[in-house]
Amino acid sequence: MMALSRSAGSWREALLVYFRKPVIVIALLGFSAGLPFLLVFTTLTAWLRLEGIERTSIGFFAWVGLTYSVKIFWAPVVDRLKIPLLTKAFGQRRSWILIGQLGIVAGLLVMSHWHPPQSLLWLAAAAVLVAFSSATQDIALDAYRIEIVKDTMQGAMSAAYIFGYRLALLVAGAGALYLASWGDWPTAYSIMAALAALMVLVTLWADATVRKSAQQRAADEALMVDQVMGRPMHLAQRPAWQRWLLGAVICPFLEFFQRNGAFALLILLFIALFRLSDITMGIMANPFYIDLGYSEEEMANVAKIFGFFMTIAGSALCGVLVVRYGILRPLLLGAVLVSATNLLFALLAVQAGLDMGTQLKPSLAWLALVISADNLSGGIASTAFIAYLSSLTNRSYTATQYALFSSLMTLPGKFISGFSGWVVDSSGYTEFFILASVLGIPAIALVVVLMWHHRQEEQQKRSAEL
Repeated sequence: MMALSRSAGSWREALLVYFRKPVIVIALLGFSAGLPFLLVFTTLTAWLRLEGIERTSIGFFAWVGLTYSVKIFWAPVVDRLKIPLLTKAFGQRRSWILIGQLGIVAGLLVMSHWHPPQSLLWLAAAAVLVAFSSATQDIALDAYRIEIVKDTMQGAMSAAYIFGYRLALLVAGAGALYLASWGDWPTAYSIMAALAALMVLVTLWADATVRKSAQQRAADEALMVDQVMGRPMHLAQRPAWQRWLLGAVICPFLEFFQRNGAFALLILLFIALFRLSDITMGIMANPFYIDLGYSEEEMANVAKIFGFFMTIAGSALCGVLVVRYGILRPLLLGAVLVSATNLLFALLAVQAGLDMGTQLKPSLAWLALVISADNLSGGIASTAFIAYLSSLTNRSYTATQYALFSSLMTLPGKFISGFSGWVVDSSGYTEFFILASVLGIPAIALVVVLMWHHRQEEQQKRSAEL
């Protein structure tokens, strides 16, 4: 009976944790992080295609997303640079989150005032502003999420963040499509800007984080540099700009390579290639649905709302698999499924005769089947991948290291996806989706290498214990 009582108490405490202020705040800020992403990615490509913009030009818009992939270059600035007045009032993390949110609102309002056929260049510039501001917000928010609570609450914080982020994707995807079908695209983007503005109130309501003192951080970094160099570097006696450069830029990378050795290079290669397949495919998803003959409302019902629930289901399933089998096996499963489900899109294109000039609109049931498989596999792959990246990060350098990983995981895919429209126009959708599937094979191979390396490490640990 005592055991049952303690068990009931633990379950009650686990549920109550979701009603704590930091968890509620991070769920709302997760919404703030997820809202702008689709508005400069797949939702934007749907708007452009419906306005008659050619697919080659739409494909180049994928390069707007490169902003998320190069945020590592200004992550050290967000990590260390204090903003006059704002940092004193709101703290290091919230001040940068606030700057990012204001930039998002401004960019979305500008986007809502341009008509694509006449102002495509200006629309692209505004989209870059939104992406840059969103990436800046992400850098500060990732660090805030880890620093605001103890390690025991990180699971609840991650779950709350993912829920808020996915809900925002639903609003920015299906919600924007509904608004555009009922009214027009400028109105849809104006409403999205208003929602983004509301998130500023969340940042003002949130509590500031407690960080390690500058003196303690400097002492830790001096010790790390001395160990690597093999002699005292006397950092305290060096100019301020050198100390800042070493602490903000060099030490996060130094710690990662010191901990993982030469194998760190293969880890970074894996991070860069894991999402290559799904990012390359994603930029042409909405233009593909439109060319198949589906309306905005049909796309919202199936591709966005139905896909949302299947992604959540995939994430939940992956959580169970990680508990049962660890991270690497679900990671392998996700890599295989993402690559395989791209072939279903190729089959859908063949069924519709889209590349043969005999377009036949497939049934919504067939579309729902393909979308279900794609989002279920995406949920599994994304959840396992986030768990893997989290295991690589040192809490002392969360902002910069996580920015490095998240930049690498999207950079190759964003660059290659810029040519997706050209591939479709040149060879057709069927060949494009087959190519996207093939791009997933290197990630599968690298997961196998990671599993082998992990087994080798475990064997060495057991041998050392004996």
